[in-house]
Amino acid sequence: MKFNEQQKTPLFAALKKYVEDKTISFHVPGHRGGRGIPEFCDFVGENIMSIDVTSGILDLDTICNPLGVIHEAEDLAARAFGADHAHFLVNGTTSGIQAMILSVAGPGDEIIVPRNAHRSVVGGLILSGVHPVYIKPVINDYMGIAMGITADSVRRALVEHPNAKAVFVINPTYYGVASDLKKIVEIAHSYGKPVIVDEAHGAHLGFHPDLPMSAMQAGADMSAASMHKLAGSMTQSSILLIKSDLIDDRRVKAAMNLTQTTSPSYPLMASLDVARRQMAINGRQMLDVTIERCERARRLLNDINGIYVMGHDVEGTEGCFAYDPTKLAINLRELGLSGFETEKLLKYKYHIQMELSDLYNVLAVGAIGDSEESISALIAAIRDIALKYSRKNVIKISAELPENQEMVVSPRFAFYSEKRVVPLEEAEGEISTEMLMAYPPGIPILCPGERITREVIEYAKALNSEGCHLQGTEDPDAKSIKVLADIESVKYYERIKQVV
Repeated sequence: MKFNEQQKTPLFAALKKYVEDKTISFHVPGHRGGRGIPEFCDFVGENIMSIDVTSGILDLDTICNPLGVIHEAEDLAARAFGADHAHFLVNGTTSGIQAMILSVAGPGDEIIVPRNAHRSVVGGLILSGVHPVYIKPVINDYMGIAMGITADSVRRALVEHPNAKAVFVINPTYYGVASDLKKIVEIAHSYGKPVIVDEAHGAHLGFHPDLPMSAMQAGADMSAASMHKLAGSMTQSSILLIKSDLIDDRRVKAAMNLTQTTSPSYPLMASLDVARRQMAINGRQMLDVTIERCERARRLLNDINGIYVMGHDVEGTEGCFAYDPTKLAINLRELGLSGFETEKLLKYKYHIQMELSDLYNVLAVGAIGDSEESISALIAAIRDIALKYSRKNVIKISAELPENQEMVVSPRFAFYSEKRVVPLEEAEGEISTEMLMAYPPGIPILCPGERITREVIEYAKALNSEGCHLQGTEDPDAKSIKVLADIESVKYYERIKQVV
């Protein structure tokens, strides 16, 4: 990476010139620089409205087939991240994950996937008709969360499924846990299989040596990274990175163009351009400060009686090769408080909004925009909660994470099949045609095509009882769920599977 060239922001510069030229607009959008929606413009500002333009304007390029300033900005991003190709995403990392799946496999093919993959993966499986070969992640019983996958589990899956088209890896998990990605890549490549990576929570990894290895550093073939989460760009802006002899970039772009909008947000793309420059030039220094603040917070929080915050102490344990110290997963089970209760206390008593909560934890995501004041406020609030709201020795939360479910039919078949609605409480043994999850983190407890077990039902009830709002079902309260209409659907699936 050449730091001098990384000073450029070609797309952002072209947008500013367009505004400075005072061009009279007869193109969409119809708000005409904000004049058509004055109340909103007064709040967000004229500058942001003035660069909200449309694709295809002369000198501003087009996202579907970029040849000008978007192409130049993407090329700079590729070099900053150590990739051969980079593509801007304005539909979030979800669109990147689905494009990766669509570009490596087709209907009836298999890919190897961790069972704690994000809901966007299930969407990609439905769109592509690909069959998942699920790998069980290691479970941390005390935290009550899924960790990473092991290299040995990937090797076993490749031996048992030699026709699998790719290996999918999460780097890192929502909670900051990284698998031994470099080893997994070496194993997959020895079988001639590409590795595609969900790096929604890892866009910052390649810019500091004290962070886990990024997908591109580990030799992975593709990754989709959420620049907006941890690298400073605007929400919904992400990037797809490719560095591979096994994957054709043109095929990836064709897959992207199936699902990504033809009317991209130029403010989002401009923020990607500027965030890339900032990370390339100043990322090391900014992350120095972020890591130092988070490690200080971890030490002080761990000094609070009844609080445990995961950190480098889990590195080297099964399922955790490396840990991202910018994540503060605060465990409260010894206080007798659930994460859901604590999130509400933090929000309504202390005006602090956490990233997510689960049965045992609340998660704070440390970022380059944090301040000493905000970190100190979080520490003080947790200390106060431990003092005022603790219910010591109360065994309150006992639900175990469900085991991997039996996949009876493919997600695509389940999605398009005949269905009937049953109460979730009475659905044991049925085959789900919907997802069931807490969001965030958006990891399905149940995927389309899987058999519903009593463990899943009890875990969902436990989440509900603690105030978690489950999502994924058409029923907004998740009291009922759609399942395969009858056993004949399964028999039909087995027949067509044999034909394919």
